Amino acid sequence: MYRLAVALLHDDDLARDIVHDVFVSLLDSPHGMHVSGGYLLKAVRNRSLNHIRDCERHQRIANRYFLDNEEYDAEMWPDDETVARIYRLIREEITPQAKRVMELRFADGLPFAGISAAMGISETAVYRHLSQALKIIRKKLNENG
Repeated sequence: MYRLAVALLHDDDLARDIVHDVFVSLLDSPHGMHVSGGYLLKAVRNRSLNHIRDCERHQRIANRYFLDNEEYDAEMWPDDETVARIYRLIREEITPQAKRVMELRFADGLPFAGISAAMGISETAVYRHLSQALKIIRKKLNENG
């Protein structure tokens, strides 16, 4: 099982964690459950593939919505009036939960996982709140030039 996980993940520590998680889930399941070797291998394979899928999703989000530091440096920063308009839009147009997500992300610098844990919502919900808030701000700023 460990060799299968290493072959899929190319990471010894992560492979051990995946195999460990499979055994923990078996220990937490109802007593008297009999499993075969094939079941265990499928469970390790599925957990490994789920981990790979989750990592790819996080990478796609990061690549699509967050600029590298070099791009931030090259951009023209908004003037004080535009910043004030952005703060006003956040106060007036953004939902309270999306405001909290923005505060944790941009003011506190938390990653999606940290925001998710702090607010008790999924990382996908964090992404949706942030995406919707940024969409509203961009739309309102574009309407006003």
